[in-house]
Amino acid sequence: MSSAENGLQAIEQVKKMKPDLILMDIMMPEMDGITAVSKIKQLPGSEDIMIVFLTARSEEYSQIAGFEAGADDYVSKPIKPKVLMHRIEAMLRRLDKGKMMDKVVTRGNLSIDSTRYVISVDGNEIVLPRKEFELLAILASHPERVFNRDEILEKVWGKDVVVGDRTIDVHVRKIREKVGNNIIATIKGVGYKFVQQP
Repeated sequence: MSSAENGLQAIEQVKKMKPDLILMDIMMPEMDGITAVSKIKQLPGSEDIMIVFLTARSEEYSQIAGFEAGADDYVSKPIKPKVLMHRIEAMLRRLDKGKMMDKVVTRGNLSIDSTRYVISVDGNEIVLPRKEFELLAILASHPERVFNRDEILEKVWGKDVVVGDRTIDVHVRKIREKVGNNIIATIKGVGYKFVQQP
């Protein structure tokens, strides 16, 4: 375990040790947490690092900005230490479960490699942050089946993790930006489904 006093130090720590999980504040000197997370996510090999914002800022726009930057969870302070530890343990269990996956799923021109957390479209590899990857993999596991929002939250974030209502929407939008707008269909009032590719 290691700690940093500001965003710049956090980036340097990640370069040296590649942690499994990072607890990040938003309001920090030198560089704020959102900027730091954006830069961390650009580092080679950082796609598997789980990032949780632990901050006193609970505004919706701050949460959206956090997820946009690449965070996996957003926890508002104050929070009891035992509750925080429980959430972290739940996330690490999901991390271990993800590491045990050993399969490649092909859907038309899209290939999802769960061993490397990489997808490819027409042979071009795209690395997605962990939650985006898991969300896409869940939807692609049953093409044309509609997954409701509660089901997606449970499968991707787990029962023990509470995230904002906009979390899924932000992640779906980012997947569409990287993979294509026609890959995931929105079923209004229900949830999302993967659209089988040609």
